[in-house]
Amino acid sequence: MATLRGEPVDRPAVNFYEIGGFDIDRADDDPFNIYTDPSWRTLLDLAEDETDIIRMRCARTTPAPDNPSAELFKAEERIEDGSRLTRTTVTCGGRTLTSLSRRDPDVDTVWEIEHLLKDVDDAKSYLELPDEVFDYEVDVSNLVAEDKALGDRGIVMVDQADPICHAAGLFSMADYTVMALTEPRLFHRILEKWSRPLMERTETIAAAFPGHLWRVVGAEYATPPYLPPRLFEEYVVRYTGPMVEAIERHGGFARIHCHGRIREVLPHFVKMGASGTDPIEPPPQGNVELSYVRKEYGRDLVLFGNIEVADIETLDPPAFEKKCAQSLADGTRDDGRGFVLMPTACVYGRKVSPTAMKNYETIVRLAKAWRP
Repeated sequence: MATLRGEPVDRPAVNFYEIGGFDIDRADDDPFNIYTDPSWRTLLDLAEDETDIIRMRCARTTPAPDNPSAELFKAEERIEDGSRLTRTTVTCGGRTLTSLSRRDPDVDTVWEIEHLLKDVDDAKSYLELPDEVFDYEVDVSNLVAEDKALGDRGIVMVDQADPICHAAGLFSMADYTVMALTEPRLFHRILEKWSRPLMERTETIAAAFPGHLWRVVGAEYATPPYLPPRLFEEYVVRYTGPMVEAIERHGGFARIHCHGRIREVLPHFVKMGASGTDPIEPPPQGNVELSYVRKEYGRDLVLFGNIEVADIETLDPPAFEKKCAQSLADGTRDDGRGFVLMPTACVYGRKVSPTAMKNYETIVRLAKAWRP
């Protein structure tokens, strides 16, 4: 919290992002729970015992009494070749829209095999969904309970997708970029469809759970090379900006989550009034060095990053230690609001390799010994 407020700290904060952030049940015998593997035990313990915990949580939501989603949305699951497939069917605008996702047992991620919207006609039908479909009642009691249980071991971060995250995710990346570039009026209508309920939800949570960190997800959909920077103003600032304002107005700290090439859009993060950004991916995954971001934007933004997860998995420990030390030096040099040493993501396979484990240990060791 001292880092978020821009106060002096005795060392940089250190966090493993999803590890220690996700709600993980090591005892769950679900075959899709990768965290039951013995190789995860030491890493999970390291996160809990030696890092500055940031729990990633969403407020509980239940459909409002007049929400007709149960009638319009149908989901069916099946196991095929060991993978869990989920077919979702949506009836709207006189059409039946379908999507298909896949979860494999040894990888903690979901792949979208078929996206819900495939063309302009699908998008127009989607817009005929009644607004009540997006109405949910919000309960923050789980956030309050988690915060109390953590005590001074860490903080709770509200995890919230923004309108472009929901809108773009309805399409494949190819179809989304074409839609956003060639059908701006139609795409704005989808963004507006999502903006109202998300803004209401954000305002409710921010007021009932004030003064906490938030992760606002979706901005990367409007960064190069997917879209030109000029459209970031239209598709992100216009719709995500009010959410950031509500969070900050209630004493919270809005952290803009944005992978990839952020150099051209960083001024917009500041314009929206955000308190921080992550994960500031280094080249070649991103297009800006951490030292530049610290120098140009470090007085406005708390910087979270920028250890590339691929380096954790593949670099030999001596080479990784050099990279980690460089991130610490770049993230703390010059005057700045604050820095949190954090990977860009986490390993997500069933087995944690000895190399990855050693490199995670290095992150903690260097952060705890570092003095700017």
